[in-house]
Amino acid sequence: MAEPLELPRYRDLPVAPHLPPGSAWSVFGEDDQVGTLNLVTEGHVRSAATLVKRGKVFSLNWRLDRPSPTIMGRRQLRRTQLSAIDGPAPASDDYLDSYYPQSSSQWDALKHCGNKAHGFYNGRSADDVLGSDESTLLGIQNWAERGVAGRFVLLDLDRGLAGLAQDESVAITPDQLDLVATEQGARIEQGDIVLLRFGWVRWYEQLDAAARAELATKPMFPSPGLSPRDDTIEWLWDHGVAALGTDNPMVEVMPAAEDQLHYRLIPLLGMAIAEMLYLEALAEDCASTNVYTGLFVAAPLNLPGGSGSPANALALV
Repeated sequence: MAEPLELPRYRDLPVAPHLPPGSAWSVFGEDDQVGTLNLVTEGHVRSAATLVKRGKVFSLNWRLDRPSPTIMGRRQLRRTQLSAIDGPAPASDDYLDSYYPQSSSQWDALKHCGNKAHGFYNGRSADDVLGSDESTLLGIQNWAERGVAGRFVLLDLDRGLAGLAQDESVAITPDQLDLVATEQGARIEQGDIVLLRFGWVRWYEQLDAAARAELATKPMFPSPGLSPRDDTIEWLWDHGVAALGTDNPMVEVMPAAEDQLHYRLIPLLGMAIAEMLYLEALAEDCASTNVYTGLFVAAPLNLPGGSGSPANALALV
C-alpha cells in the first residue's frame, strides 16, 4: 500500500484565508495544473498493478457515436470512409466531422468549467484560460502527458441499491455510497479512481429510437446521480479520490442544481471527472467474483488546450 500524502480535511479548506471557501487551491502548488491526479503516486501505480490477477481487460469506452442523437446540444458525429480499391492492395481511411471529444465516454479537463464566483482552478481567470485559442492553461494535455493509471474501486449503485429509476432525479448521498461500499467489502483509499455505476448507459441502450430522440430535445432531463450537497464534496475529498468516473451523463443528479457539483469539484478542488463510461461488463465480472478493485489505465488525447477528451479507459483485473 502506498504511503498517503498529508492533506487537509475538507472542513479545513482553504489553506489560506484569501482563497475561496471549499477550495483546494495551492494544496498541490500555486502553479499546479493536474489537480487531484497528484494523489496518484508511483507507489500507488505499483500497488495497483499487483491487483491484476486474471489478466482480464475491460474496455470502459462506450461507442463513439453514442448517445444518438447526441444530448446536451452537441452535434452528431459523422464518419466518412475513404476507400482505395485500386492499387497494390485494398485500403481505407476515415475522417470525422462534427466530432465533440466529450460527446460519449469522456474526461472533463480542468478548463471545462469555472466557478461562477471564483473562476478557474488555482485562481486562473476566464481570460487566462479561455481568452485565446492559443492558451493551453488547464488543458487536457496536462493529464495526457502523465497518463491516468491507478487502483480503481467500482461502486455498483444500481445493484447495491436494488435498482435505480433511470428517468427520475434520484440523488445519491454519501451514506448510500458508504452502504454500497460496505456491502461490497470495498474500501476506498487515497489516490483511488472511484467508478460509480448508476446503470444509465444500460438503460439508454434499451430505449427505442423515439425515446432517444425525445431525450435529445431536452437540455436537461431527469437522471440519477450524486447529491449536490456539501457533504458529497466532503466525502470525495476526505476519501482522497484522485478521479471520479461514472456511467451517467453528468456525475450529479439531473436536472443539475444551480450551484452544481461541476462548478465546485472541477474549479475549486481540481478533481478529475469522467462521464458516460461503459461499466456494464466490468460490473458483471465484479459481481460474479465479488472483487471490485483492479488496475485502471487511461490515455486522454494529447490535445494542447483541449477542454476534454474521449475516455480511452481500460480496467484490468
